[in-house]
Amino acid sequence: MLTRRRLLSLPVALAASPALAQRRSTDPGTAFPAPGRRAWAAQVPQIRIGILGGENEGDRLGRYDPYRRLMEETFGVPARLFLAADFAGVVQALGAGQIDLASVGPAVYAAAWLDTNGGVEPLLVAEQEDGSASYIGVMVTRADSGIADLGGMRGKSLAWPDPNSASGYLIPRFALRRAGIDPNTHFARTGFAGGHEQAVIAVLQRQYDAAFTWASGQGDPAAGFSRGNLHAMVEKGMLNMRDLRIIWQTEPVIYGPLTVRKALPATFKEDLRLFHLALPTAHPEVYRAIERGAGTGYREVTHEQFQLLIDMRREEAAERRRRN
Repeated sequence: MLTRRRLLSLPVALAASPALAQRRSTDPGTAFPAPGRRAWAAQVPQIRIGILGGENEGDRLGRYDPYRRLMEETFGVPARLFLAADFAGVVQALGAGQIDLASVGPAVYAAAWLDTNGGVEPLLVAEQEDGSASYIGVMVTRADSGIADLGGMRGKSLAWPDPNSASGYLIPRFALRRAGIDPNTHFARTGFAGGHEQAVIAVLQRQYDAAFTWASGQGDPAAGFSRGNLHAMVEKGMLNMRDLRIIWQTEPVIYGPLTVRKALPATFKEDLRLFHLALPTAHPEVYRAIERGAGTGYREVTHEQFQLLIDMRREEAAERRRRN
């Protein structure tokens, strides 16, 4: 049985707040960029796109190759995909100038911003069907585990997807500590599964009693909601939601942004904004593939909307130093 009860509350709202002059895909007159080579090509002779880990390589290539080809055809320069083994790989690649852009989770953006001393910036985030720009982290167990709530996880094993995941690590740990629960002692054993997909598989295969992953929190729970890791696994035939129980969820978390290196030309960044804002209408199949589900498109964001995630990362680092 699925439960949507919120057992813990974060002290501050994590959902994206509205801001003035933030363009959205749903704005009237949003037009896809006309094809043709741009002046910025002298500085960006190829577009290097970083792709997060957490999903098998074949699936990532299948979802993103039409996106890569469309970008190449639109801007008249080669576009290449760089598949990272894990979330940290994208952070490192951005810092080293090996990639130009990547759609990342909010905690990955915070890590990249800290690691590059502000050398990255956010352009856009995804929007849900209701126009919100947030998602939730969920703790899942096997439906036959007998575990019904967070209290039932005392002394049990827990899989985190990745240390750079907001919904799967940073925010749950933040919320647990705020509620007086030490995530280092409440669970008998914790470990990193290597990604969201792998974390859920570890639960299904009884390697862990529970795991964190992410979902839109909207749409049909039996379909894994409208988007997110659960939805993607259901669509690929890897998961039947009847086999899982959601026993806890976070407060809404702002979607991770399309992130670029700050040093790139402003005209290149603007073309990327226009490309993505018009993508859902102009090329809906490409949009659905990269977003792994439905939605209304994208909206612009600012760095300030991710400040809480940066503060959380600093707190997590301080807490780790105290443990060591």
